[in-house]
Amino acid sequence: MTTRTCPPIDVVGVHGGHVYGPAAAFALAGADLVVASPRQLASTAALRSARATVVPLAGPLDDVLARVADESAAGRAVCIVASGDPGLFGIVRLLGSRFGAERLRVHPAPSSVSLAFARLGLSWDDASVVSAHGRPLPEAVAAVRSSPNPSVAILTSPDNPPEAVAAALIAAGEASGPGRATVASRLGEEDEEIALSDLATIAGGTFDAMSVVVLTGRTARREEPTLAWGLPESEFDHRDGMITKAEVRAVALGKLDLPRTGVMWDVGAGSGSVGIECGRLSPGLRVFAVERDPAQAARIRCNAARHGVGVAVVEAEALGAMGGLPDPDRAFVGGGGIDVLDAVLERLRPGGVVVATYAVVDRAAAASSRLGNLIELSVYRGVPTGELGLRLRAENPVFVCWGPAAREQAAGK
Repeated sequence: MTTRTCPPIDVVGVHGGHVYGPAAAFALAGADLVVASPRQLASTAALRSARATVVPLAGPLDDVLARVADESAAGRAVCIVASGDPGLFGIVRLLGSRFGAERLRVHPAPSSVSLAFARLGLSWDDASVVSAHGRPLPEAVAAVRSSPNPSVAILTSPDNPPEAVAAALIAAGEASGPGRATVASRLGEEDEEIALSDLATIAGGTFDAMSVVVLTGRTARREEPTLAWGLPESEFDHRDGMITKAEVRAVALGKLDLPRTGVMWDVGAGSGSVGIECGRLSPGLRVFAVERDPAQAARIRCNAARHGVGVAVVEAEALGAMGGLPDPDRAFVGGGGIDVLDAVLERLRPGGVVVATYAVVDRAAAASSRLGNLIELSVYRGVPTGELGLRLRAENPVFVCWGPAAREQAAGK
């Protein structure tokens, strides 16, 4: 008995209605089945055989991939057409996971990223490439902010168009650098557009959703975490002493036991000092600062930009804001009542840690019954008294509670 060997599946990149290289042209011309978006089917009509069956790449992808599998198993030549380089945030990853990399023959065209940098006359061997297509915008922004490179290209999408990406980057502090921003749209087409600008202008405009935003000359964020924490209050703009004191912050950060990656909530963030220090210590964390006061929210953005940390500021009441956030691995509760703590515990991921601080013993005791740990911090700072030397000045005592997300504890058992 003989076993039929399935032919390779060709994946051909197209740019401006053209394929690149004789192998790509041969694969498209000889295909029995051509799968492509309606736009690419129209642009490549003259390049494929009249006998080829065409399948629009639209609707549920599982149905399309099942058709590809059946046709290939039957020995028919299958060609999947994609824009640019299908291996750069393209369909190659999905096809490889479904059929195996060994089944694929990939014929790339120039990518939109390479074309965008080419239009600017710049090399991009030191650039980061981030996709905002098919992923939450905060994740894309965090990837940009954590990049140590001076140039970043961001692939946009209908859900996350250039103006939305720019606004989110500004909120995260990206606009503080000296560089420029460019939107490259419809590259290689007759109506190609290159808009040299800045993030603020892009955020206020309207652009083709399927574009590339290029950031150049940016001040790179620190790639490695720092070992310094508990920064002085003078490192943060704050209102009338409304900031977690450095010594309390240092203890809280230690109890949080920050992971390298994950989600961190700073609830009742105030000046944002705790969340910002978390971002400094673990650059891979996605930090969300929840603060209801617009003036304080503005301070958080300024403080985050000053320290080069990406913080997503959520300007809302704590209980109302949590529903739209990803579940946290770590959370700091610096404001609100026990109901806020309970709401955080309900969302905390397994193995997560919450740290909460209180000035009132009754709330601290209630928090301790949920978290399991409680200490009281009394700090005395030396202050000069002229010729007499130093005296000790007492700060208000603070209760620090912390613990894992044990559901029995969260229920008060």
